[in-house]
This record gives sequence, C-alpha cells and structure tokens, in this order.
Amino acid sequence: MGGEAKPGRGIKSWAQRHLNTGFAAGFLLVLLTYLVVSQQFAVTAPNAVTTKGSRVVDKQVIGAAGDAGLEKKRDQEWQPKAAAAEEPDKKDTSGAVPTQESPKRDDADAKPFETDGDKVVCNTDGPVSETCDLDGDVRTNGSALSVTFVPSSPSERREWRIRPYSRRTMAGVDKVTVAQLESPQDPAAPPCAVTHDMPAVLFALGGLTGNYWHDFSDVLVPLFAASRRYGGDVLFLVSNIQPWWLGKYEAVVRRLSRYDAVDLDRDAQVRCFRHLTVGLRLHKELSIVPELSPGGHRLTMGDFTAFLRETYALPRAAPVSLAREPGRKPRLMLIQRPHYRRFENVPGIRKAAEAAGFEVTVASPRADAPLGETARAVNSHDVLLGVHGAGLTNAVFLPPGGVVIQVVPYGKLERMARADFGEPVADMGLRYLEYSVAVEESSLLEMLGPEHPVIKDPEAVHRSGWDKVAEYYLGKQDVRIDVGRFAPTLAQALDHLRQQR
Repeated sequence: MGGEAKPGRGIKSWAQRHLNTGFAAGFLLVLLTYLVVSQQFAVTAPNAVTTKGSRVVDKQVIGAAGDAGLEKKRDQEWQPKAAAAEEPDKKDTSGAVPTQESPKRDDADAKPFETDGDKVVCNTDGPVSETCDLDGDVRTNGSALSVTFVPSSPSERREWRIRPYSRRTMAGVDKVTVAQLESPQDPAAPPCAVTHDMPAVLFALGGLTGNYWHDFSDVLVPLFAASRRYGGDVLFLVSNIQPWWLGKYEAVVRRLSRYDAVDLDRDAQVRCFRHLTVGLRLHKELSIVPELSPGGHRLTMGDFTAFLRETYALPRAAPVSLAREPGRKPRLMLIQRPHYRRFENVPGIRKAAEAAGFEVTVASPRADAPLGETARAVNSHDVLLGVHGAGLTNAVFLPPGGVVIQVVPYGKLERMARADFGEPVADMGLRYLEYSVAVEESSLLEMLGPEHPVIKDPEAVHRSGWDKVAEYYLGKQDVRIDVGRFAPTLAQALDHLRQQR
C-alpha cells in the first residue's frame, strides 16, 4: 500500500561509501564487548567461586496460629526428608530421598574470601545446606531478598544464590542473592536505613515445617547451632515467615534471641550489620556435629537438650536410679499414633511392660498441645516407646540416661530409622534400642496376602522408588507386636536403668 516510505538514492549511496569503515568499526566493537562480558561473567557466575562442600521492630511477629491450612499441615506427621539433586533454579516437588542412602552429613569445607579484615565464606556445594557467613559491611534488603557485601578495598565482584532453608533443594522456598561488590564506592551499594550493633541470622521457614520432626531437625537444631554463641544478642531475619510456627516455639526462639524476629519479605528498609549468617546448616538429621559448630564454639546435641530443659524448666536431668531406689518402678511412655503405623494391641504391650517392671503411660500427643506441657510430660518418664514417626522427636525432653525404643515397621526401614532417630538419640546421651517388626506382626500381611511383592520382596519395592515405600510401609501399615518376642527389648531397657547411679 502507499503508506510505506522507501529509502532514497542518496542514502543508499552514502551507505555504500561507508560500508567498509562501518564494518571494521563494528567488528572492533563486538570484539571489545565480548571480552568485557566474558571477564565479568567469569567473576559473577556462582560456579566461579571456589567452595566445598534491629531495625526497631514495628510489630511483634511472634504470635498465635493464624494459618488457615495449619491444621491440615500439622496432621501430616510424616513427610519425606529431603529432595533429590535439583537443576539450577528448578524446584523439586517430590521431596523424596531414597531410604537406602547413607545418613547425610554436611561437612564440606567452604573456603573464605578475605581482604583487609573483610571475610565472606559461602558454602554452596555441601550435600544438604547452603550458607554464607559475612563479616564486614553487610547490607540487607528484605523485600528484594538480597544481601550486599561492601568491601573495604577494591575486590572482585562475586555473587551467590542461597536457599536459606536447611535443605538446599526444598521447593517453595525462595533463594536470597548474596552479592559482593567491587569497591567501597560501588554505586550499587544501597544506603543504610538502620545500622545494627548485633549480628543477625537470616533463615527461611516453610518447607517441611509443620511436621514435628522437621520443625526440630530442619530449623530448631540448626538455628541453635548457628545462634547459641551470641547469648541472645542476635537478630533473626525470617523469610517466608510463619507466625503460628514462631508462636508454637516462642519459648525456644525467645531464648535464642531477645529481639522480635523481622518479617524479611515485608521489610523494605536496608539494614546494615557487621556480621550476618545467611541460611541454616543442617549437620546431620536431628543432630549436631561438634566439629561443624561455627565460631569455634563446639556444641553437641546434649547441649541442645540441656538448653530445652532450661527453657521449659524441666526438673529431671537423669532417669530413675534403680541402684539407689530398688523399689521404684521406672516410667515408660508408649506413644500411640493417631493414624497409620499404630499399635494394634496397646493393652497387650502395656501388660507386658508392666510385667517387666515398668509403670506405663499411653499417650497420643496432640498437635495443638502447648509444647511446654508435652515437654514436662515426657521429662517425667524414663523410657519412650513408639513406632517410627514424628512422636519420637519428643526424645529431646527425656532426661539424659533414659531409653528410647523405636519400633521399626516391616519393609527394611532400619537404615532410615537409625538415621532419623537412632544416631540422634545416642547423640542426646540416651540409650537407643530398636525392635524390627516381623512380617507376621504387620497389618500388610493380612491386607495384601503373602504373595504380594510388598510382602515377599521389600528390596524390590525400594528399588522401584520412594513413592511405593512411603505408600505401603509408612502409609498403610499398622503393627501388632508379639509381646513374647518383644520381652527381651523391654528387659534391655530395664537393665540399662539398673546401671544408672
């Protein structure tokens, strides 16, 4: 149509006359751009880093439960422990880990970048967690989920992407960008709105929180390891904040930090610190590795349980001594789960335990019960007995020297059971005993019949993938303990208590 203008003859002649000159200049410009971009990419890409492995708070964010989905989430007493390897920035929605994996331990050595007293140590290759420790001029922008490190002298620009939840592949938890600038005068440095004297720990909730075991293993234990050295003089910056969670564990959080937690995602102010830890480091499941404690402050799982006893004013730091009080009966708490993996013969188990010499309490812990109430009830006992599940997390409240008996459901789950509870219980200073359910004691035998692959070949079920393991051995199984076969385990627990002085 006639609306399109065509180039005139003069313009065409001008282009022809300057073609060679323009081509040469363009080539040089492209070459120069390539060299600059290549150099910058080399120093900003996360993989280029060699690693292994108060504002015055306007409102209190530690409050009562208010999440509409909380009750459903709390009812999910079992959830998978970690996600598999994840592609960069791709969220894994499975949340599953093969049960035959060896227990994970995050002991990768991150190498620090230091200059003139500044220090940045980022661990992005650890098998479980991602963390950064920054000393110097550190500035946070919560609403942008960014941390900026301003060096005191010229340095390379570096950048990391850290998921501040203790499991690095956890879906639904946003990453934080940690950037180290090139110089103190770098225009990218955001101006400080508030400058803090205390250090800070930045971490995320969400993920698998809401499951009692994960609340401790994924958050409370790593948070204790990260912050206990400050004696309460530390500020918590919380991404994906869950007010109900902070309410439930308020006593613990309050003893670790004397300040109100900051809702990071809604915090528009730039906060400046001299020291900041980004992310929580999970040493191993529900436990602490002393050698991995930050700042040279060696901590143990025994330190964590002692901290809980102080927090909730629990009276007992030792079980009953049958040597000193031979006529006294030790107390055994039997945990009866509200759904799958229940004991089908609680009266029979209770009678056998009483015959062995125990005073028995049957408990079904409520998700909405105040944690202090649960802690005091468990601490008044000497032995905790239960089928593998979140209820055994209450071992953290037992007096040291007590006993935990874990009943492992049928299906070759012993390795997972020991990683989740066996090793942690030993680290707490408790005696760990294990009773593996035989096929005749499992409800799956009657449900599926003796020829079903789930009954005949558990190893093949494990090889088929985590989904079937979780569906059958964890999600559809109850147990009927053979009390005669179980009697030696009860006798072992009693013998251990007889040796207590």
